[in-house]
Amino acid sequence: MTESDISDLNVVILAAGKGTRMYSSLPKVLHALAGKPLLGHVIDTAKTLNPARIVVVYGHGGDQVPDAFAKAGVQFVKQEPQLGTGHAVQQAMPLLPASGLTLILYGDVPLTRPETLTAVCRHPSTLTVLTAHLANSTGYGRIIRDVSGKFLRMVEEKDATAEEKAVREINTGIVAAPTAMLIDWLKALRNNNVQKEYYLTDIVPQAVAAGLTVQSVNAANEWEIAGVNSRTQLAELERRYQLEYAEKLMARGVTLRDPARIDIRGELVCGQDVEIDVNCVFEGRVTLGDGVRIGAHCVLKDADIGAGTVVAPMSHIDSARCAADCRIGPYARLRPGAVLGAHAHVGNFVEMKKVELGEGSKVNHLTYLGDATIGRNVNVGAGTITCNYDGVNKFRTVIEDDAFIGSDTQLVAPVTVGRGATLGAGTTLTKDAPAGELTISRAKQTTIVGWKRPTKKKVT
Repeated sequence: MTESDISDLNVVILAAGKGTRMYSSLPKVLHALAGKPLLGHVIDTAKTLNPARIVVVYGHGGDQVPDAFAKAGVQFVKQEPQLGTGHAVQQAMPLLPASGLTLILYGDVPLTRPETLTAVCRHPSTLTVLTAHLANSTGYGRIIRDVSGKFLRMVEEKDATAEEKAVREINTGIVAAPTAMLIDWLKALRNNNVQKEYYLTDIVPQAVAAGLTVQSVNAANEWEIAGVNSRTQLAELERRYQLEYAEKLMARGVTLRDPARIDIRGELVCGQDVEIDVNCVFEGRVTLGDGVRIGAHCVLKDADIGAGTVVAPMSHIDSARCAADCRIGPYARLRPGAVLGAHAHVGNFVEMKKVELGEGSKVNHLTYLGDATIGRNVNVGAGTITCNYDGVNKFRTVIEDDAFIGSDTQLVAPVTVGRGATLGAGTTLTKDAPAGELTISRAKQTTIVGWKRPTKKKVT
């Protein structure tokens, strides 16, 4: 294996911790950051290295962890009882060939960059440690070097002397080592420490004793090596993740009114000259075409928004798509299966589900449309409802091109409104409306002369 070849790479992810300070029945690595479990971030990053195999060591929470990642293409092994990081890695060794390089990662350290891990794997013939220099190193194991700067050992804070605690270079826990050597080093671990645990860090003095030059890579960003042990730390990393994503968007030309007030819980793909106002949430995969403007407080999930479309504030779009130059909202809700043609308008307090809305059609006010096919240049008046559900089955409504639907209309599906037809306001349509004609169902207006409103009786 050459210094540049990491094709025969194993990745072991330690994910057995309980997360006591999370105060949760959910295993720590399943808590979400940016809409994805912590462990999911680590697995996805590991996959960018194209490893031969990934092994996740789990423990607390029973089978919740392997169940959550049953389709992730990784192997699982249980650590029980939990006797330290070295013991955890030992559990994974039977699943690995005694060749190549093994990289050790942590399921609660979600933001390490692929570039950083690639650097850690560049020396496959020796041990490489990812370190960081922190202004406040409290809580971390320290890197102890000799006067020439060579690695001597790593010491856990609980076992460190006062002099060692003053060291600012810390061990992140992320290491890469030749698998064959790692197997031997793990066998030699002892639990002669305060915690009575088998520390992975104790492989360092073994590597030094074997005459190896231990390599180190320094993390460029402190957030790359930050782990999650509490709700506060999870929230801090959430903000860091969001800010990093926001900065990437702005570098590509997206205008964010406030980069500190955006939440991306998936993938956001933007064209040119996109503008996003404050407090918007993007989930799943969202695509915004050129010139799209998203108003404040919108939530978009698995949506495809065509070029030039404006989404006004407080709108929710879920698993829907629209063509170019649409107008949506404010307070609009597009549910799964909503498809808007070019230049369509969906206004305030309009809800749509499984609806195809044709080019140039308008649904501007206080309307529910479900299971409907609506043609081009249709106007749907305020208060219109497609009555698509009979309590057991759902039926479809068809409104053909150029139809006009008056306000306060109920269309009892299955029903068809013909091309160019007009429905008078207040109509309850139970039969097909013929093309080009006015259809109306309305009680005759009557005035009762001399009628008086009831008045309250005085209580004696």
